[in-house]
Amino acid sequence: MQSNPRIPYRLPSERPKLAPPDGKPLIVHVVVNIEHWQFDQPIPRLVMTPPQGRGRVPDVPNFSWGEYGNRCGMPRLIKLLSERGLPVTASINAGVIDVYPSLAQAVLDAGWEFMGHGIHQRSVGGESQEAELIQLALDKIAGFTGAPPRGWLGPGLAETFDTPDLLKAAGIEYVCEWVVDDLPCRLETKHGPMVAVPYSLDLNDSVVYAVEKHSSPEMLQRVRDTVATFEAEIAEAGEPRVLTLPLHPHLSGVPHRIGYVARILDLLQARDDTHFMSGAGILDWYLAACDE
Repeated sequence: MQSNPRIPYRLPSERPKLAPPDGKPLIVHVVVNIEHWQFDQPIPRLVMTPPQGRGRVPDVPNFSWGEYGNRCGMPRLIKLLSERGLPVTASINAGVIDVYPSLAQAVLDAGWEFMGHGIHQRSVGGESQEAELIQLALDKIAGFTGAPPRGWLGPGLAETFDTPDLLKAAGIEYVCEWVVDDLPCRLETKHGPMVAVPYSLDLNDSVVYAVEKHSSPEMLQRVRDTVATFEAEIAEAGEPRVLTLPLHPHLSGVPHRIGYVARILDLLQARDDTHFMSGAGILDWYLAACDE
């Protein structure tokens, strides 16, 4: 019996040692999730419960939550990350390119990697034409950026039993849904292997602020504690760790939290053992390290 059909289980001690990139073992992956919440559809996550608990469309207050992020939160995040010259992965709904064209252009101009994230912020798991929707999203991004995306993160991290096979067949090289390890893993598909690049739920602002509803300093404290644990493990095991920061503009880009994002980056950039990398950068490092 196999509990994981895509990534066979193994302890950290059972995997080959990976040489850290440029000798820096604390790999930091900043992912900004840029989403299109459809005005004429139920909103994917609620900040305000509707009267009597009955949802309706249009849902103006909850739609506005996400819209504020794209209007005001994204400029703050782009400015903060660009001023520091950090590589960033944009997990982007392909619909953003049409609905928020100036935002998509700003992300392209900032030099961020575009990672596939469906078309709208709606799970592909319930769709009957999953392969066509995946290809439509990838084609839209490729047409806008001039290059096909190499990575994919499903909206809500959702998959069907066929999703990895369909993604591999469409040319995707890595996915972020499989939050099972602190280092990349080989993920099996019918069309050959892909790589599961580490993502995060515990350092994910959507979980911390929208689901668990913690106060604004919580992410900073979690990053501090995570770094302390990784520091000890790196010293003991002699191998790197990936620290992923998934950010959403309607959560981390608001005025009372953007300062904490800056402090998190200050903490990480002040260290001499950190290496900021995009998703594709982590993929290329991992594949090269495995071949050594």
